Amino acid sequence: MCRIKNRAELLSHGCHASREIVLNITERTLEKVDSYNRILEMMRMEGNVLRIGNKVWDLSKKRNIYLLGAGKACNAMVMAVEEVLGKWLTRGIAIVKIAEESDHYEKTEVFQGGHPLPNVDGVAACEKILELVENANENDLFVAVMSGGSTALMCYPVPQITLQDKIDATDIMLKSGANIHEINAVRRHLSQMNGGRLGQKIQSKGAELIGIIIYDAVGMPATQDITVPVALEGTPIGPDKTTFEQSLAYIRKYGLEKRLPKRVMDYLENHSEADETPKSIKNGTYYIINTVPDSCRYAKEIAEEMGLNVMVLTTYLEGDSKSTGTCLASIAREIQNNQSPIPPPCVILTSGETTALILNNNEIKGHGGPSQELVTSFAITAEKIPGACVLSIDSEGTDGTTVAAGGITDSTSLHAAHNKGLDMMKALREHATGELLAAIGDQVITGNTGTNLCDFNILYVPEA
Repeated sequence: MCRIKNRAELLSHGCHASREIVLNITERTLEKVDSYNRILEMMRMEGNVLRIGNKVWDLSKKRNIYLLGAGKACNAMVMAVEEVLGKWLTRGIAIVKIAEESDHYEKTEVFQGGHPLPNVDGVAACEKILELVENANENDLFVAVMSGGSTALMCYPVPQITLQDKIDATDIMLKSGANIHEINAVRRHLSQMNGGRLGQKIQSKGAELIGIIIYDAVGMPATQDITVPVALEGTPIGPDKTTFEQSLAYIRKYGLEKRLPKRVMDYLENHSEADETPKSIKNGTYYIINTVPDSCRYAKEIAEEMGLNVMVLTTYLEGDSKSTGTCLASIAREIQNNQSPIPPPCVILTSGETTALILNNNEIKGHGGPSQELVTSFAITAEKIPGACVLSIDSEGTDGTTVAAGGITDSTSLHAAHNKGLDMMKALREHATGELLAAIGDQVITGNTGTNLCDFNILYVPEA
């Protein structure tokens, strides 16, 4: 199956040979990390017994088996679990970012929540989930599938604030330069579901919980045997190690005390001990099926099979997207001219989560996202590096405020933009790289990919 839907268009111009290498590696990497495939590999039914690795559950002894899901890769995860459980599944409720026409569900009610900003449909889904949990008991089993984006999609504000307060606070934090760990520390403490609250509620009913997670936080090691249970923190079903005090410290770090809604600040500053998120959860068995370094690990294996020199530069990439694009172009120039730090032809891989810094919404004149800003910035310098090509995507399939996964540019892209009367620097200043890349045919379109491992960036540098 072709994962990149507009592959033919992307190969119709620019440095064809370089683009083909980059796209081929990306296609095969996305197939490797697809959660649908990963879940079918790890769990199966044997008669009335559910088996994951060496652990088994006799489903004939359960009253109800419920499936709960939230996240940008939730579509594929839910469909895989439904396929495994079949007739044993009682009911499911899931919150996705984008509902695809090809999605097929048997017993799961699916809501389209808001991401990165929460919406009313996400709240409605949370209310149904809480009603389901409220009626559960010790004879019930919950299978919960969670991926990145669950914090926004599974938004259910604490009573002291409104949904609009949560939306405004999220928007301000996302554009402040704060990293996702800092943003989530704040959002978890404003939610009745996040930061382990959902897992805590399931525990209070005595029900058992199986959690299957794509962990998209920068800093986690690559996965090993995904059938072995692991300790978990974060997500709506795992214990939360962050605190109210940390949340307030992050807000002060970026000078947001006066910018966030008053009700938000009042609640955070006047919380009670009972308001704190849970620091441990019992009755839960957790499995992590993918982490951020996995994309680079698989891409490296694929590139080596193709006979290319390859280097994983970092799986901890953070910072400003525009600066990252310029840095990657500088590295490409060093490689082509001085064969350092690795000789060409070669592939340089990075993963992590860069951000677009927007301190004033009046700056925004179009649409875009961090990955599209990265490749646009790269293109400005890449003109000096013949054949150099970079692809950057948000691995779940949507970058920023666009339906594009990201973009691809090469040493000819700046000239292509000039020929259409487009100014790349202006597009970067106005955060309108989506329109620019669409105009020169360099947006990458995937739709839902079945995974969510933050950003995946691949740079190809040929010999001079």
